Amino acid sequence: MRYRHLEKTNDDFSLLGYGCMRFPKKNGRIDMEESEKHIIHAIENGVNYFDTAYTYGGHEKALGSILSKGYRDKVKIATKLPIPNLKKREDIDKIFNIQLERLQTDYIDYYLIHGLSSFQQWEDLKSLGILEFIKEEQEKGRIINIGFSAHTNLVNFKKIVDDYNWDVAMIQYNYIDENYQAGTDGLNYAHSKGLGIIVMEPLRGGMLVDKLPKEAQKIFKDYKIKRSSAEWGFRWLADNPKINVVLSGMSTTEQLEENLKIFSNHQASSLSDEEKQIYKDVKDIFKSKLKVDCTGCGYCLPCPSNVDIPTCFSYYNDKAIFGSLMANIMYFVSTLENNSPAKNCTACGVCVNKCPQNIPIVDEIKKVSKKMDIWILRQITKIVIKIIF
Repeated sequence: MRYRHLEKTNDDFSLLGYGCMRFPKKNGRIDMEESEKHIIHAIENGVNYFDTAYTYGGHEKALGSILSKGYRDKVKIATKLPIPNLKKREDIDKIFNIQLERLQTDYIDYYLIHGLSSFQQWEDLKSLGILEFIKEEQEKGRIINIGFSAHTNLVNFKKIVDDYNWDVAMIQYNYIDENYQAGTDGLNYAHSKGLGIIVMEPLRGGMLVDKLPKEAQKIFKDYKIKRSSAEWGFRWLADNPKINVVLSGMSTTEQLEENLKIFSNHQASSLSDEEKQIYKDVKDIFKSKLKVDCTGCGYCLPCPSNVDIPTCFSYYNDKAIFGSLMANIMYFVSTLENNSPAKNCTACGVCVNKCPQNIPIVDEIKKVSKKMDIWILRQITKIVIKIIF
């Protein structure tokens, strides 16, 4: 297993992180016997970073049960605090104590604020007392290191990075998403501040395997060295020395074995020029399917009508490329809390002259609204959020 050292916390992370959201299932429930085999096998082969979250519920409990059998001190546990559940300071304390109980541990190695979608969310958490909570729990030794995961644009991401002395940041990142949300610029910025970089969605929830365009599949298949689409995706990330951990949710033995092999063999900065060209060709295929060539720089913000323009364009492009209903759902989730959907646009045009890409934003936002602001799906998403949280 390859390891990446984080000077700020003096930890050596296994480059492959175990994402604990997709444990093997049996009759609709977590298959504890199979999950235990996978986790122990991963630990024995060098995996030492296990990522879970409060909203994964049974998965937190399952991980705690397995690690309690003599493996807790061999790994770093990362879990997350769910923002939608927090109405007052007592909620933070209650959830954290539940997590310690589920995980059968008296400390969390890396505690992350889960899914920040705006800087305002972080400001709201501070008003609830999150800073006091972190300070108190670190003094007690129950939180060792602190971080956050984010699904937000580059402008908000940088503000969040600068506003607190974080240890790690978790971002969505893969060879397609170089300019998506925090993107490469955000990754480099956080790294320059000394933060460890944890990558989620390395294969975009499997889309870079299951829904890869046929033209892209052919480029990979025609290369002299035969690799799976998953391996191509993981190798691109493993090649970046600024990334500390790449999370993967592995529900089968085959996936686990393949990932162990990939992350044990690939050295940073070792991709050949020929391989880099292949990634470029594949990305060009994806780019040709984009509806709006937005880099997510955020210069168009703030919008007088509170439209989160980069986020709207991102999920609009997702819909065009992958054709997935998930793009609509994530669009609603990301724009719901701050009331920032495309339909808010009043065509004032303030954003147009700010765009370095010269995108006709007003015209494109109207198209986004027509495609993405589907009333019935928004209502369904609201119901789903209430059920989950």
